[in-house]
Amino acid sequence: MSLSSGVAKIGGHEAWKSDASFPVYDAPEGADAMAVAEAAAARGDLVVYIARDAARAADMATALGFFAPDIPLIEFPAWDCLPYDRVSPSAAILAARMAAMSLLAGRSGAGPLIVVTTVSAATQRTPPRSLVEASVFTAAPGEVVGTERLLSYLVANGYSRASTVREAGEFAVRGGLVDLFPPGADEPLRLDFFGDSLESIRAFDPATQLTTRQLAEMRLAAATEALQTEDTIARFRANFRGLFGAASDDPVYEAVSEGRKHAGMEHWLPLFYEHVGVFFDYIEGALIFIEHLADEAAADRFAAIADYYAARAEDLSTPRARNSEFAAPAYRPLKPDALYLTAEEWAEHLSRAPLRRLTPFAAPLAGEGGLGRTFSFGAKTGRTFAAERAAEKVNVFDAVRGHIDDLRRAGKRVFIACWTEGSADRMRAVLAEHGLDGLEHFESWRAAESSGAAVATIRLGLESGFTTNGAAFISEQDILGDRLVRRGRRKRAENFLTEASSLSVGDLVVHVDHGVARYAGLKTLD
Repeated sequence: MSLSSGVAKIGGHEAWKSDASFPVYDAPEGADAMAVAEAAAARGDLVVYIARDAARAADMATALGFFAPDIPLIEFPAWDCLPYDRVSPSAAILAARMAAMSLLAGRSGAGPLIVVTTVSAATQRTPPRSLVEASVFTAAPGEVVGTERLLSYLVANGYSRASTVREAGEFAVRGGLVDLFPPGADEPLRLDFFGDSLESIRAFDPATQLTTRQLAEMRLAAATEALQTEDTIARFRANFRGLFGAASDDPVYEAVSEGRKHAGMEHWLPLFYEHVGVFFDYIEGALIFIEHLADEAAADRFAAIADYYAARAEDLSTPRARNSEFAAPAYRPLKPDALYLTAEEWAEHLSRAPLRRLTPFAAPLAGEGGLGRTFSFGAKTGRTFAAERAAEKVNVFDAVRGHIDDLRRAGKRVFIACWTEGSADRMRAVLAEHGLDGLEHFESWRAAESSGAAVATIRLGLESGFTTNGAAFISEQDILGDRLVRRGRRKRAENFLTEASSLSVGDLVVHVDHGVARYAGLKTLD
């Protein structure tokens, strides 16, 4: 059985190798990961998947890890803060973005590669590609590196000095040892110097500080998008004054002028550089898959950006009380098209690439939509057992057993997708009580496909199942209903105070009772 099963009936790999743009019908969630994986394998080149949001992107990355574990995967996340926020994206997010851009900019040679991103990430402007390429630092044991040269690089490229390295973008110095956590790396590195000569590079566990393996080389990328060098600081100052006039009282301007980091300074990213880039600069020639809800997500994103900008602009024009207990510094926002793509630019970039718009729906019949070229992946949304769960005197597992028997008579292999190994164990135990004994379990699609098993459990977090020409996937959620997401425990008062104190006066917040509001500060009430 081929990976997709539905492709062979309309011309094999031709649909993936073509540089034309057309919709891909009959590709429900889950099956779309099969399509992306097969396209990457068929083209032997870069394939990009644009999800509607971070949750869907995470699901796709997980599914690709199951269906195509041998194809390298890069995740390019969006900033984890609101547009025009007073806080910066998290260090981990900035590091992940810079690592992704560095890998894409430095990519050479053929070979399949998949990038998973979101609408929000793809519509966010980025540092220029030339800067990302120039910020790469490589070294290998035996080379004369120089600790001062390395430390200068780390400071200039946004790494933060720490006593103990635990997160991406941090570094620590202890005599001849330099610990650092490169963006995109799974583990931090420990560099052992003898004078200026690099003796060894070791990966280590940040929790135990114990060495896990030796490395033959290292490749570093910048840890932040707003690099503070003499040139970028001078350009920021000139651009800021050109847009907003003299602003000596602005905390962001003051901090950047002094070479200090300031919370939220990334929201003035274009002022640091002569020009900024876009995500599409890094994926030239790629085949792009975009999910069927991405257009609506993009429209919502552009509307939200406009709303946040309008709120900041209105606040800037409002007279500010002097010597007020809760007076917040003015927020001088850049125009939306400086930080984000416009709707027209978004459409233009998509139109330039070979594009596959994924949809779970069937293709319209001839004469029902003026179709041009279309393609059916051949998958269908699977059956749910909601009716059986709701019915009295009906055992849902008896219904599952009956449905599996029907699928087997239709010539399909059946795979029951479970979220964890533990839930797969429980599923097999219950199904055994209903006549399905001896089910095997597989952790990867390669193992499941090559096993020849007619019915098996697999570890794959599917929201809902689907069927292809040769296989059927039933999700744990189809059988048991929506997963119960455990909410966190009630927060203690001191935790609340700590989190509230991290807000800046003037921040936009959503009050649980009153909706959208502006944070004015904390007061002790008698």
